[in-house]
Amino acid sequence: MSRLRILFPLLFLFFLTQALGAAEFNFTFRAGDKYRILSTVHHDIYIDRVLSFQAEILNRISVDVHSTQGERGLHSATFQTAERTVPVGEEADRGALFTWSRDYYSEFSQGPSGQMNVTPGFFFPMVRDLPLFPGGPLNPGDTWSAPGMEVHDFRANFSIEEPFMMPFMADYTYLGPQVWQGRSYPAFRVSYRIFWDEGKARQGLSELALRRILVASDQILYWEDGRIIAYEEVFRTIIYLTNGSTWEYRGQAEAQIVDSQPMDREALAAEISQAVAALPDISVRVADEGVIISLENIQFDPDSAVLRPTEYPKLDRIAEILLAYPDRDIMVGGHTALAGTAAGRMQLSLERAQAVADQLLRRNVRSPERLIIRGYGAEQPLADNATPQGMERNRRVEIIILEN
Repeated sequence: MSRLRILFPLLFLFFLTQALGAAEFNFTFRAGDKYRILSTVHHDIYIDRVLSFQAEILNRISVDVHSTQGERGLHSATFQTAERTVPVGEEADRGALFTWSRDYYSEFSQGPSGQMNVTPGFFFPMVRDLPLFPGGPLNPGDTWSAPGMEVHDFRANFSIEEPFMMPFMADYTYLGPQVWQGRSYPAFRVSYRIFWDEGKARQGLSELALRRILVASDQILYWEDGRIIAYEEVFRTIIYLTNGSTWEYRGQAEAQIVDSQPMDREALAAEISQAVAALPDISVRVADEGVIISLENIQFDPDSAVLRPTEYPKLDRIAEILLAYPDRDIMVGGHTALAGTAAGRMQLSLERAQAVADQLLRRNVRSPERLIIRGYGAEQPLADNATPQGMERNRRVEIIILEN
């Protein structure tokens, strides 16, 4: 009888914690796993407390768990950012294209608790050691705190060449099951605040320098199968400059993981080569990013981005081909021959990429969020610009079917 009196409360506690969703959370890694993270950021930018413009940022992050060491996963990742802006007072154009902004590469390892070791000098991941789990089972309502790090690229604005690091202490709450996109997932609330000022650290300050940075971030993280699969965030960042100006970013972000199927680039390139064989001035090749369809000597009005209607039948056929591979995102890149100024070439190449991308949108090839434009100017010639034939080849638009 005494044993039953002891065991009954223990059994009751066990079944109660199971019913409430007690669980232990650890990251798990398998060598060879590939996935991508699609993130969108919507924010308002205030300069000196006046709303100056609004922007949307699209982040495409391709991750490869190339090996493991014990329970740690060794990752390589490419972070691609693209942006579109909205003038103040105007409605957002959901059909507007995202323009490529920057690519980053990173290598890091991550342990089962979430702690990261990032190779020095890399700017991404921007937020590190989040989430960081305490170990042991968690019940809904459990709370804990753990350190993390925000990392920023201030090379362009403040001539700070190294990753700019700001530590924080994050507060966590395990929420138990929560609904995201119609399904229930274990979820966590995470909040952190950052107060950085010049008196605490000096990191290569330039003439126009940072004086103080305030950050507030509140997130909900959703968990499945040993990883975070999505998050939602509301954030606010205020940057005070030494000249008395302030920049403020207010917004929200969301992201989700999409598992990637490996691309057989050679086979895909062969299929597309056969499909475009009857079209003039088109070549297909394999590249690191995926498979490139190069529209060489594509015809625009002189020194403009006005696409000549004679090119439309060619784009009709290209659109049919792209619709056969709906799971892959697309980048459209413009290239020019070596003429005029570097700035002029870059702008013209971007405008021509947009002209072709607009035609693909009209043919419903992809949604705007899955089609990025980029201008290369004359930086990537295919042929010698010293000959008219070479300049014709270099004056091209390339459509890249992306690996991830």
